[in-house]
Amino acid sequence: MVAGAAGRGLGREFRWLWTAYAVSVCGTRLAFDALPLIAVLVLDVGPAEVSALAATGLAVGAAVAVPLGPWVEFRRKRPVMIGTDLLRAGALLTVPAAYALDLLSFPQLLLVSVVVAAADITFGAASGAFLKSLLPPEHLLTANGRFEATNWTATMLGPPLGGAAIGLLGPVVTLVTDAVSYLLSATALRAIGDTERSAERLGERPSKPPAHPGEAPTEEAPIGEAPTGEAPTGEAPIGEAPTGEAPTDGTPPEPAAPRLRARDLLDGWRYILTSPALRPLFLNTILVNGLIMATAPLLLVLMVGELGFTPWQYGLAFALPCVGGLIGSRLARRLVARHGQHRVLLATGALRACWPVGLAFIHPGATGLVLVMAVELGLITCMGVFNPVMATYRLDETPPDRVARTLSAWSVTSKLTIAALTALWGLLAAVTDPRTAVAAAGALMLATPLLLPRHRPARPSPKDDTAELKG
Repeated sequence: MVAGAAGRGLGREFRWLWTAYAVSVCGTRLAFDALPLIAVLVLDVGPAEVSALAATGLAVGAAVAVPLGPWVEFRRKRPVMIGTDLLRAGALLTVPAAYALDLLSFPQLLLVSVVVAAADITFGAASGAFLKSLLPPEHLLTANGRFEATNWTATMLGPPLGGAAIGLLGPVVTLVTDAVSYLLSATALRAIGDTERSAERLGERPSKPPAHPGEAPTEEAPIGEAPTGEAPTGEAPIGEAPTGEAPTDGTPPEPAAPRLRARDLLDGWRYILTSPALRPLFLNTILVNGLIMATAPLLLVLMVGELGFTPWQYGLAFALPCVGGLIGSRLARRLVARHGQHRVLLATGALRACWPVGLAFIHPGATGLVLVMAVELGLITCMGVFNPVMATYRLDETPPDRVARTLSAWSVTSKLTIAALTALWGLLAAVTDPRTAVAAAGALMLATPLLLPRHRPARPSPKDDTAELKG
């Protein structure tokens, strides 16, 4: 699950990046729903407060992260990733500290959820841009497939182990584990070394135009070095003189970072919504993810509250099918090599929408449990193929100087949509019943393949990109 023999072909830097991802995602899955569990077990709050905790963390954290996407774009990504790891670790550790001192409160849990959500979005934007600068385009699908396999492995094993740990060691133990995982992630990221390519400055012409998908990438200077005959760009490396001051080694001073304007906050959305390739994919993934997450609490109420499944059966029903994510992530590269990236994207994007409607037919007993597992296995297997192909397609269609803004806008919209749809589907379930709300989400999901990109248009020329940035 962590970097090993399978990752050696992608280089030492990628192995450390993969290690950082593996330890942090394992910690996060072990601490799955830890804050709501602590709210219920320690603070004895009701369903309204638990729902507010989930929605507030997503919505407010996403709003806080809006200006961070443009800010991250023109900073070195590795220090940003390390900083957000340390921030998440520090925020999480305040909970066990307050618990030990008998000072824990619901507002503190709300604040921690907001900080972690904003840091998650910032880390995701920086890590996507860092990955694109680290590997050549032909290796991105392999890398994203390994991240996907790691994620599903952790999702399969983490929540059951975390639940057992809470039962044996108390309600805050998984949060401590999650915080430690972020510290280990920061350590692994630091081990990569200062090999990052400097970010392009806002309004400056890229030193080399980005390669179009399917074409050989243009020749670039080694990572961390300036192209021949050009002054280096980006922030001063750690230990060197600040921007605008003469470094001690005699190299020319680096230009100051651009001042962000109000319109810069919308650059990510502006690029996504004006891109014929990204706009339909964006709408599709935002809606599908929102509908899947909106029905999660309803399935809990339906299965445990109405149909009489035990908590361990509920956990097993959603943990065991995660093996499909491993299968799908392993198949992704082979399918793309045989059928092409765009065809695989369309096929698996359409297939993943066909499964959730089956959850409306859950019934009590062993056959009902098998039905849930079969539906989830089909859904997660399709997602295991779709997600790394989609992530690679998105990076392919995004110029290097827009990756952080694009990924930040994507993640912010996703979290806000999940929060809104969760609240809306909760109201629908209150007016009708959980089964009807689950069925409505499944039926709506069947229409989402219409939003997938039918054709892969040519990317705008670098000249047009530069002109739009300056405008």
